[in-house]
Amino acid sequence: MGKMRRHCHAAIDLGASSGRVVVGWLEHDDLLRSEEIHRFENGQRRTAGHDCWKIDELFEEILEGLALCREHGFEPASVAIDSWGVDYALLDAEDRLIGDVVAYRDLRTDGMFAVADALVPPRVAWARTGIQRNPINTVYQLLAQRRETPDAFAEARALLMVPDYLGFLLTGVKAQEYTNATTTGLVNARSRTWDEGLLDAYGIPRALFGELSFPGRVLGKVTTKVAERIGYDTNVVLVASHDTGSAYLAATERNSIILSSGTWSLLGVERGEPELSAAARDGNYTNEGGFAKTYRFLKNIMGLWMIQSVRRELNGVSYVSGREEAARPLSGAIAPLGLDRAVGFEDLIACAVETPDFSSLVDVDDDAFLAPHSMMEAVCAWCAGANEPLPTTVGELMTCIYRSLGSAYERAVAGIEAITHASYGAISIVGGGSQDGHLNQITANACGKPVIAGPVEATSAGNLVVQMISAGSIPNLAIARRIIANSFELVRFDPE
Repeated sequence: MGKMRRHCHAAIDLGASSGRVVVGWLEHDDLLRSEEIHRFENGQRRTAGHDCWKIDELFEEILEGLALCREHGFEPASVAIDSWGVDYALLDAEDRLIGDVVAYRDLRTDGMFAVADALVPPRVAWARTGIQRNPINTVYQLLAQRRETPDAFAEARALLMVPDYLGFLLTGVKAQEYTNATTTGLVNARSRTWDEGLLDAYGIPRALFGELSFPGRVLGKVTTKVAERIGYDTNVVLVASHDTGSAYLAATERNSIILSSGTWSLLGVERGEPELSAAARDGNYTNEGGFAKTYRFLKNIMGLWMIQSVRRELNGVSYVSGREEAARPLSGAIAPLGLDRAVGFEDLIACAVETPDFSSLVDVDDDAFLAPHSMMEAVCAWCAGANEPLPTTVGELMTCIYRSLGSAYERAVAGIEAITHASYGAISIVGGGSQDGHLNQITANACGKPVIAGPVEATSAGNLVVQMISAGSIPNLAIARRIIANSFELVRFDPE
């Protein structure tokens, strides 16, 4: 092995279907370079009637990835974790995990709107938190858990969001990071602290919640046991641990609306103050915490989940409330592609390109598309219920989904501009979905604005630059964004 690179950092980027460990460093002080060290699957298992994250296996993969860093010639000076929001772990008085970490698509929150509304009127909850009404939010999960397992709930002494819990396993230090905490629906939007009035009203113990920590804090050194396992000592740093918060940091186009495109589409703008107007509430917009105590005023849209589900189904796998299983035979409404290989995303794009004129649209944010057994059947059923033409080919189905996403983006952009009384010159699309040129062009056409696509690796880039800001090697976010713009290829799509 050659000389070990120590002036580097490791981003642990966790998604709902996969995770990875990426090492990044600065080259000539103005270029961000990175190398993916380890990629692994993430998924769920059915336990005690619920869909749960395999959190122990996830932690083992993290340790494996950090150990592989050294084998690749890196000893990161720090590491940081980002992941999806809303899901949490409960710890007892001995810091042991209570039960399982249940996944947000689990159906345990069915009926929890009514339970929550009886305790706190929705308008009051919105006025205090600025967080959208969404059944996956942590507050509804907690109410469901309290109802189902009151003894376990009463035993809890700490609540940690997924990246907080994994950081605790690395360091032995418990912390609750601000950006992910805001997805709970329990953080006061103005004070940026846990809203004790809401906690009391919902009957959620205050003892579960400590002082919020902000991105840039050094959580601490990894434990001796972890250092021995990975082969080196390193710090764990808190970044914008909600992956959308990290991804937004990689948007480099000024005066643009930002779309973090992946399983979910998070479309919004960065602001210095929360937007708590009635129009924002009625439009179900949300104010999530961002880096440097900013707010991401955005709309949460279903995103590429629908396309991912169609691909999975065409390849003989269905998704039932978080669990992959063999798909039922196609009902006959949609003709199969008949390929002698697995269907790829490029095949679905090609089908849509070849069928541009199918007119039916669906509401991509309808709960029918959240976790259906068959996404194709769900789309057809929605069209039938709306008296729209039913898609009969994969091309018509994909055109329906693509154009429906574009329509949802158009509505969200118009709503943001109306509510904020501002006009934005472009749409910056970051994340894995920015690779879909067909959707990028549909978005530009629907919204009437140029689209700047990239970087693809937005979340890990955002994670890494916050670590570098914390370390003092990058002075501020403005320079970090300039470095990111210099380091990644960006592609422009003008309206046609």
